[in-house]
Amino acid sequence: MSTYTQLIYHIVFSTKHREPTLIKDHRRRLFAYIHQLLTNKKCYLYRINGVEDHLHILTHIHPTIALASLIKDIKLACDDLIKQEEIFPDFQGWQDGYGAFSETIKAKERLINYIKNQEEHHRKVTFLDEYKTLLNEYEIEFDPKYLL
Repeated sequence: MSTYTQLIYHIVFSTKHREPTLIKDHRRRLFAYIHQLLTNKKCYLYRINGVEDHLHILTHIHPTIALASLIKDIKLACDDLIKQEEIFPDFQGWQDGYGAFSETIKAKERLINYIKNQEEHHRKVTFLDEYKTLLNEYEIEFDPKYLL
């Protein structure tokens, strides 16, 4: 018997202090790097995007990969890339923690479009409001002091 899984996660994390340091012109480089990292870990990236202060990643995670380890690896590897290539001069690191929401395959297309349209979405909604909405939608209790 083989192993069959469909472990889709919508991962969200922000820059340290939500500083708007992810310059648009260089985000593609960051996204390509994360895509390659996920591919190397046998994960499948459905969509990645973000704005100046945070990222959204929709990915299938290989069953041998622990979610927390994957996100730690992404953040550490991206820190190295950003420092080596100096693509975001004011970048000070990633904020502690993350949001990760398990998704069904039926939600995939809707989420791909949601992530694809982040710039337009954030013309109307702040990251904090978006994040609170996600936490509430997935019925995750949270302490507002940790969202600052």
